[in-house]
Amino acid sequence: METTYLILNAIVAGLLLGGLYAAMASGVSISFGMLDVTNIAHPAFIILGSYIAYIVNSNWGFDPIVTSFVVSPLFYLLGLLLYRVYYYAFERKGQQSLRSLAFFFGILFITEVVLILIFGVDYRLVSAAYTEKTIQIAQYAMTPDSTLHVDLPLRMVVPFVVSMVMIFALNWFLSHTFFGRAVLAVAQDQFALRLMGVDPVKIKERAFGLSLAIAGVAGALLIVVQPVQPSIGRDFIGLVFAVCVLGGMGSIKGAVVGAMILGLAESFTSTFAGPSWAPAVSFGLLLLAVAFKPSGLFGR
Repeated sequence: METTYLILNAIVAGLLLGGLYAAMASGVSISFGMLDVTNIAHPAFIILGSYIAYIVNSNWGFDPIVTSFVVSPLFYLLGLLLYRVYYYAFERKGQQSLRSLAFFFGILFITEVVLILIFGVDYRLVSAAYTEKTIQIAQYAMTPDSTLHVDLPLRMVVPFVVSMVMIFALNWFLSHTFFGRAVLAVAQDQFALRLMGVDPVKIKERAFGLSLAIAGVAGALLIVVQPVQPSIGRDFIGLVFAVCVLGGMGSIKGAVVGAMILGLAESFTSTFAGPSWAPAVSFGLLLLAVAFKPSGLFGR
């Protein structure tokens, strides 16, 4: 009975964690999977979104997730500016490889240092009406005096629901609008897009802005689930790219499936082998995916 309880809790925790990972990785699926821009600074913008949610929540008490959607246009504009710099400095000259990686590494560390100078290295967290509440969905009687519960902490349920709604809307937008189809096509045939009167650079610029807007929202979801500090973003670099590659390059649905697989794998690893082994899971799954199915589960 106790093993069944542990397995059920691991499944629930893994799925909820996978929802968070899907939100964190969906922006990478756009920038890396569709635009071929290796933005390894993406987790830094997630942490920036976390700190903006923290500032607004701690000073004015506004819900961190609502705040993230309100400020997401600012992340979008930041993405437009960042891609313009990237394009004129590297992509236009055909130097997207090592030099562009150094560029995004620089953005990553500059963002981290600025946050450390402003906030220090202490962990920060937010509070909301749902962060301290838990729903029990199952109960098992071990003895007449003791029971085991399968719990749904709302601090993970709410981000999961918001993540799934956001990703569903994003997938619909990319599949059913002209701009979305142009984003899907820009990495495949830019010449055909130009024949249709579409500027691929502007499409990539706006899509990159969209990926950063999603990162800002994912940052708020992250700080609802767990406390953050400036350097924690580096811990998620391998994770978000593992989800992107595992699900399939450029596939939003694949990112969700890959995130769920990764969340379940980490949850079971933490439950039965210890949390210290969990970070190795993302890299292990990434290596397996590259070795046996390099196109990913839903790769084109």
